Amino acid sequence: MGVDDAPDLREALKTVAVALKQSGVPFALMGGYAAWARGGPEPEHDVDFLIADEDVDHVAQFLADQDLDVVQPPEDWLFKVFANGAMVDIIHGPVGGAVHRAEVERATTMEVLSVKMPVLEATQLVVHKLAALDEHYCDLAKVLPVLRALREQVDWARVERETSENDFAVAVLFLGRRLGIIEG
Repeated sequence: MGVDDAPDLREALKTVAVALKQSGVPFALMGGYAAWARGGPEPEHDVDFLIADEDVDHVAQFLADQDLDVVQPPEDWLFKVFANGAMVDIIHGPVGGAVHRAEVERATTMEVLSVKMPVLEATQLVVHKLAALDEHYCDLAKVLPVLRALREQVDWARVERETSENDFAVAVLFLGRRLGIIEG
């Protein structure tokens, strides 16, 4: 998927965000598009929203009732919504277990593509990105530009505390300091 496909992702982001707002359930834009909204590079693969684990059934049904194509993949920590030909992940259990409403409610409202929506805070975005790193997924070419773009918005001490059990995250933070992305 290339740059020409970005408008489809953008339209899907807006469509699903508006539907989630109408559902009345707390949610937050997360992942690559949340980082993009905060100054990071634009993603090319999909759109990610975060909801609390307790809201999964209600949100899936609500989105299906809005004539969106809802698909439950084998993974038990997300479901997928297809809108305007683009894939949107609705995540309720990223690395680290179930999502609680308190995490979703920490998001701040921002205007993204002319739609006001909650966007996960930069520190939590970085925590999620680093926590997902493992021996099968450790593409620093995707991680480092996000760290660089968000560096002034991130509480690095909190990131270190919350990712200290992941050796890949620890290595990326070390590299971030060596490259001057993270001070200290």
